[in-house]
Amino acid sequence: MASTAPPQTYPYAAAGVPPPPPSGAEHIGSTNPGPFVDEKLNAFPSGITPPRSAKPSSSLFGFLDPIVSPISSAIQSIQDVRQRLELSNPGTVEHLQREVKGVHPTNFMFEGARADLTKALSMNPIFQVTHAFSLGQPGAPGSYNFGAVYGDSKSFFQAGLDDGLNVTMRANRGWVPGHTTKVQAQLSATAGQSFVQMEHDYQGADHSANIKALNPSPADFTGIYIVNYLQSLTRNFALGVETVYQRPSADMEEASTGYLAKLTGDKKDWIATAQVQPQGVAQCTYYQKLSEQVDVAADLQVVAMGAKREAQATLGARYAFRMATLRAAVDSMGKISSVYETRLSPAFGLTFSGEIDHLQGASKFGFGISIESGGEMDPNAPPPTPPTVPM
Repeated sequence: MASTAPPQTYPYAAAGVPPPPPSGAEHIGSTNPGPFVDEKLNAFPSGITPPRSAKPSSSLFGFLDPIVSPISSAIQSIQDVRQRLELSNPGTVEHLQREVKGVHPTNFMFEGARADLTKALSMNPIFQVTHAFSLGQPGAPGSYNFGAVYGDSKSFFQAGLDDGLNVTMRANRGWVPGHTTKVQAQLSATAGQSFVQMEHDYQGADHSANIKALNPSPADFTGIYIVNYLQSLTRNFALGVETVYQRPSADMEEASTGYLAKLTGDKKDWIATAQVQPQGVAQCTYYQKLSEQVDVAADLQVVAMGAKREAQATLGARYAFRMATLRAAVDSMGKISSVYETRLSPAFGLTFSGEIDHLQGASKFGFGISIESGGEMDPNAPPPTPPTVPM
């Protein structure tokens, strides 16, 4: 006769209450641990992925991820749009009017006589010394300047010493592509002539930025500080902003912000620029390349400060020949100027400069020669290629 298992008792059940139905796990005892204890058994049915445990953040500021991630995603979206537009670098604010300045003879004018003797000691890296002599207008003393230049693909150094013991220097250093640090300084015995200027250039794929400090003082933060930014909005149009902060003394300061615009042709054969300053000064320029040898440029400056109303327009042209260059310009004040540079040989050049002011009845004339000589080179070897120095 089969034995009957004694009924299970539940000491915590009230009297008269039947026991609960069997759960199916009555066989699990102290000698047979459950599946949640035995590591060899799968605790989750097939088709169900167990939850992953949270991993600690590898960043020290990982708690900011919920805030930073949306901002980072928005910035990345903007970068993707900019890449699809295929925008080009707009150049720097400092060289916004470079083409116009290269056409007009203003930056090439001089008066009197001068002679430049240059000795190239090396081409790669660049190393040369220069002796410059000049005689100004009648009655003005002559001057002498000794200069030296050294440059390679990463650095550029230039220094000069004149007969008045004034020392000038310039140093550029390119760190990584797009980043260049520049320093300029002058030491002079004349009060107010010494200065130091430090700046850093950054050129991105479709923008450029520059920060500059002139005679900065870390003690009271006096000096002149300039920050500018230029951004390409389309393949042909760029907008920029420039802020100038002046603090000549601890109790005097002034700040102003100007705006810039640059419009370029599809073939880069014409460039139009505009610059507006809050003091009431505006300047517009236009450059047009007519052919491989001829290009023209126009410049308009308007000053509207208080009761002062002035405007001046300049129209110039440049003719580039095989061994000579002619620059000429005429402005609205009746002034005509011209500079003619010619090479009689690769080592010898002549320069003629002239200006006539019809309203003032004044004129200027300059004549210069330049002689260049190189170091010893193997006539059978190809000439070395000079490096691209950071400018």
